[in-house]
Amino acid sequence: MSSSIYFIQGIEGLPAQALFYYLKETLNFSADKIMFLNSIVTLSWLVKPVIGYLIDRLFTKKTWIYLALFMDIVSVLILGVWVLPVSFIFFILLLNSSNSAFRDVSIDGIMCIEGKRHNLTGKIQSIQWISISFASILTGIGGGYIAWRWNYKIAFLCLIPFYCLCGLIAFFYQEDNKEKNFKSSSLIQDLKRVFSHKELMVVALFIFLYKYSPSFGTPLFFIQRDVFKWDKRLIGFLATLAACFEIVGGIFYYRFCQRIKIKKWLFGSVFLGAAATLSYLYYTPVTAVIYDIFYSLIGMFIFIMVLDFMAKNSLSGMEATSFAFLCSVSNLATTASQISGAFLYPRVGLKWLIIISSFTSFLCLFLINKLKDI
Repeated sequence: MSSSIYFIQGIEGLPAQALFYYLKETLNFSADKIMFLNSIVTLSWLVKPVIGYLIDRLFTKKTWIYLALFMDIVSVLILGVWVLPVSFIFFILLLNSSNSAFRDVSIDGIMCIEGKRHNLTGKIQSIQWISISFASILTGIGGGYIAWRWNYKIAFLCLIPFYCLCGLIAFFYQEDNKEKNFKSSSLIQDLKRVFSHKELMVVALFIFLYKYSPSFGTPLFFIQRDVFKWDKRLIGFLATLAACFEIVGGIFYYRFCQRIKIKKWLFGSVFLGAAATLSYLYYTPVTAVIYDIFYSLIGMFIFIMVLDFMAKNSLSGMEATSFAFLCSVSNLATTASQISGAFLYPRVGLKWLIIISSFTSFLCLFLINKLKDI
């Protein structure tokens, strides 16, 4: 059940390439404008603590998953059938992203409870993200072909069978109602407990600073198309290749997660991330492929490690809400990265944007010593 929900999150990227080409090559949108639009879609993930509260106290997790899947189908039907203005397309994408957030919080609540109980948070999340990466393989192949052969509308319609299959798998899932929190505390009381927990707030600040750096991914995509003259199918193939190495990274973390000292590895990953960012100053067709392969493997290992760190720091009895809060902080950092990248790129250019992005990697170092040894 858990892996199927995460598989859906990965396969939802199927229309991404075709939509990007529609914005870039049909509507002639600039890189910074596309970055701003993409940042809007992630806004729904910033309120995950509220979503966690609703899931804990209304209906069951299985019911929320069914509601989200139904709304997903309605959303992609609208996007796939009607010709819509860009503003309305991204409004629907925002709603679709909200549905995904509800599914995600439901599954992550179960992961935190069961994972902490059996010391398996890292292994469970490895399986989840291997599932997403496997979906990304299909997305890279299928998304590139659809972008070359058809358009983003077909890509959205292709998601419907996957939503239906996920609903069928959810039908056989037996939810343990004992996991449900029947406390009568209000949303305000729950959030007050979260925000007054000093250790959790230190972790949240660390996560934000660790994840934040001005984004420059979209300008690199422009270089691939306009400078390298890469075919849409080639870009799709490279995305597939990168997803394969992400799976390798997930397998490595599954294998070694119970042996590593997360705090020590987080410290080392800060310097590795800064160096990796600076490497994009030398971006050629050859290095682009090398970066995609190597950084996909290392990046997935580090990404799951950070999620494992967040799960281990979730509050007992409030796993869904507190983990959702930390995920919201992480998503806020991602949104801030996209917005600041979109703001800086036309003003300082790609070279200085990369340099600035690299140096912001060190902002979190002063908090390392305040974290618990895990």
